[in-house]
Amino acid sequence: MSEQGAGQGTKEQSVPDTVGSREISLSGQGAGQGSKEESVPRESGGQGAGQGSKEERLAELEELELETDHQGVLAILPSYEGKTVLELGAGIGRFTGELAKEAGHVIALDFIDSVIKKNEEINGHIHSNITFMCADVTSPELKIEDNSIDIVFSNWLLMYLNDEEVEKLIGRIVKWLKPGGHIFIRESCFHQSGDSKRKVNPTHYREPRFYTKVFKECHSYDQEGNSFELSLVTSKCIGAYVKSKKNQNQICWLWEKVKCTEDKGFQRFLDNVQYKSTGILRYERVFGEGYVSTGGFETTKEFVDKLDLKAGQKVLDVGCGIGGGDFYMAETYDVHVLGIDLSINMVSFAIERAIGRSCSVEFEVADCTTKEYPENTFDVIYSRDTILHIQDKPALFRNFFKWLKPGGKVLISDYCRSPGTPSEEFAAYIKQRGYDLHDVKTYGKMLEDAGFHDVIAEDRTDQFLRVLERELGETEKNKEAFLADFSQEDYDDIVNGWSAKLKRSSAGEQKWGLFIATK
Repeated sequence: MSEQGAGQGTKEQSVPDTVGSREISLSGQGAGQGSKEESVPRESGGQGAGQGSKEERLAELEELELETDHQGVLAILPSYEGKTVLELGAGIGRFTGELAKEAGHVIALDFIDSVIKKNEEINGHIHSNITFMCADVTSPELKIEDNSIDIVFSNWLLMYLNDEEVEKLIGRIVKWLKPGGHIFIRESCFHQSGDSKRKVNPTHYREPRFYTKVFKECHSYDQEGNSFELSLVTSKCIGAYVKSKKNQNQICWLWEKVKCTEDKGFQRFLDNVQYKSTGILRYERVFGEGYVSTGGFETTKEFVDKLDLKAGQKVLDVGCGIGGGDFYMAETYDVHVLGIDLSINMVSFAIERAIGRSCSVEFEVADCTTKEYPENTFDVIYSRDTILHIQDKPALFRNFFKWLKPGGKVLISDYCRSPGTPSEEFAAYIKQRGYDLHDVKTYGKMLEDAGFHDVIAEDRTDQFLRVLERELGETEKNKEAFLADFSQEDYDDIVNGWSAKLKRSSAGEQKWGLFIATK
């Protein structure tokens, strides 16, 4: 069989020699009818196995047929022009043909024979660079050469496997990928994607954090002993489902295979140090349900009310945290909100909190310093106590200006500092946190320099102090309830942290600013 497949319409699948020197056969299986390997799907073994999986798979494929935002899904992928793409759970080919238009070679694999045959019927005569395979991804007899695949594309597959099968498959996929290669997965989480009743439904509608944890903990080694891991590029809700159904349960992830390094980067710092899962929950206990920034709902309502939001407008929340402000905006003003945050833990909580709310909010793990949006996309850009982490604020503000529609507004609250040289103690705090702080006037000037007009730059430190005092008082008053859910160390961290902020702010060193500007 040639590297591009064997002829138009008929792909030779029976124990191929190699495809570009890579095995893709089910070793030891004989050829089936039409020169296709007819590996029999599992009838037992694994929680997702058997006829139930087939029925559920076909039902989900009917849902996929109704999906119109194929390009929106494919746009999440890195460039696959001329690349080798392994499509797991290829189904009847909703994505197969699109992938084949640019890829050098697509291996389309599904465990339901009738489905993969339909895929070949639809796409085989159009694209000669597709290899169609009926195979069980959990079978050890599925042989794919290590370091041979550029992109693995998996759509609605892992939810048919039990936990152990998922972990083993991800481990194999990492070996199949070339260094620098990518894995894209999309799964239904929490509940099924559609509303149809199903007689048999053995599918695992897991929490997104299960998949995130499995991928983060996966490591592989090459023959030279080099260690590789997966680095998250992005994770997000599928926007088409949020917009059409106000449904955040369709989640996708894009991971890159990278060499393990000692420097785990800022994202790892956030998730392992500042915003660990327990840390987020204890912050929420202080700030109020859904919030991890100063004043919780009270300041959110006050600030959002200044934006004069109108139904149907688009809002970008930079540093969305666990989503409380986004839910408030969407539910109160009927706007569509896109919340982004670099912390995987924050976005995981936000997506979980979105389930059942039926509001137009989508979340994405993204770095605002590298993320790109088309010009004139948003009516409002909103950010609460987040940009203190950003070192190059002028560049970010120029992007904000570009992303906003004419007449659009930006609203930012952020930690600031007094003019002049900070004390040794305050400087150590700034360094330990990795913050980049400016005085309120300089902060406002950076917005003006980015092109904004009608810039309001207010020193809100007095309000900050009142909020801190109230939050600290409530925490101390409810110490017993706090300790029922958290440790003494957690309690001490909150009390000591809030006391230190009160001390720095009362001394005039730490400031809190509110900034509003118009394009």
